[in-house]
Amino acid sequence: MRGAQRHSQEMLDYGVLNGGASLVIQTSFLGDTVLTTPLIAHLAERAPVDVVVTAAAAPLLANNPSIRDVIVYDKRGRDRGVLRFLTLSARLSRSRYAAAYLAQGSVRSGALVLGIRERIGFTTSAGRRFYTRRVDYIENEHHASRLLRLALAPDAQPTAEMLRPRLFPGDAERIAVDSLLRERGWRGEPLVALAPGSVWPTKRWPLYPALAELLDARIVIIGATSDVSLASDIMRAVGARAIDATGRLSLLGSAELIGRSRVLVTNDSSPLHLASAMGTPTVALFGPTVPEFGFGPLAPMARVIGRDDLSCRPCDRHGPQHCPLGHWRCMREITPRRVADAVQELTASSPSSPSSSR
Repeated sequence: MRGAQRHSQEMLDYGVLNGGASLVIQTSFLGDTVLTTPLIAHLAERAPVDVVVTAAAAPLLANNPSIRDVIVYDKRGRDRGVLRFLTLSARLSRSRYAAAYLAQGSVRSGALVLGIRERIGFTTSAGRRFYTRRVDYIENEHHASRLLRLALAPDAQPTAEMLRPRLFPGDAERIAVDSLLRERGWRGEPLVALAPGSVWPTKRWPLYPALAELLDARIVIIGATSDVSLASDIMRAVGARAIDATGRLSLLGSAELIGRSRVLVTNDSSPLHLASAMGTPTVALFGPTVPEFGFGPLAPMARVIGRDDLSCRPCDRHGPQHCPLGHWRCMREITPRRVADAVQELTASSPSSPSSSR
C-alpha cells in the first residue's frame, strides 16, 4: 500500500520533475471558484498554474499571484458549440501541461483535457472515465479540502492555513469601494454587511429587514443587480443607516467591501466564500442545505445558524425552487434575534476592521 502511495505521489509530481505547468479546470459556480484557490496556491508552490474558468468567475481570480494565466471558457456564450470546444482543447494540448486537475468533473471538462498526459479528478465525477488518476470524494469534508486533495498524497492532512481561500482585490476595487462609501456619507464607523440574495430561492432568509432594525450599526448590503429588490426591503426598514451596494460593485469589489466589514450575515451563497477569503467573521444561515455538504464558512470566526431539529433538513444539495413540504420552516423560523445575537457575539470578539482602503 505504501509503495502504491509513493507511486501515486511520484506521478503527481511529474510536473515538478519535468518543469511542466499545471492546469486547473473549474467551470462551476462562483463559490466553487473561490474554494479552488487553495488548490491553485498549493500547485503554484511547485510549478506555474493556469486556470480554465467561466466568464462570470474569471474576475474573481484577477491579481492572484499563484496564477500564470486565466483562460476563459464561456461554455454557454461565445464558446458554445463543438468547434469552439475543439479549438480550446487543441490549445490546451499544445501547451504541454504536465497535469490537469479537474475541479469541475463534467464529461465535457474531462474530454477537454484528453490531450494532457496526467488528468486527475474525483471518483464520483461524470467525466471520471477520462482521468488517469481518481481521488475519493469525501462527502462530509469541506469542499476546499476535497479540491486540495486532488494534489495531495492520499494520506496527507491539509492544515487550516492550507485550506484558507484567497482573493486579491486591487486598486480599482479599493477606489470603487472608497467612492461608494464616500457617496453615502460614511465616516469610518464599523460596518456590518448583509448578503440577502441567492440564486436558489429557498436559500434566501426572508427576515433581513427585521434583522437590520435590530442591529446597532451602519449596514452595507452586498449583492448582484438581481438582489436590488431585496436590498430595497432593507432600505425601507432602516433608511439612511444602510448603504446599498447591490449591483454597484464587481465581485472583487464586493470582496473588498466585505473585507472592510466587522461581520457578514449571509445565506448559503457566494458571499459566504468571499468572506472566508477575506477573513471576515461570518454568520451563515442554512435552510434547505447544511454545512456538512462541504460549503460552510472557513472564516477564522464564524457561526452557522439553522433549524437542526427539523427532520426534513436537508432536502436538496443546492436548494430547491420551492419547499417540497410547502412550509419553508427551515428559513422562516430562524429568528432575527438569534441572528442579531450571533452578530453581537462576533463583533465583540473581532478586532475593528480598517476604516479606509488597505
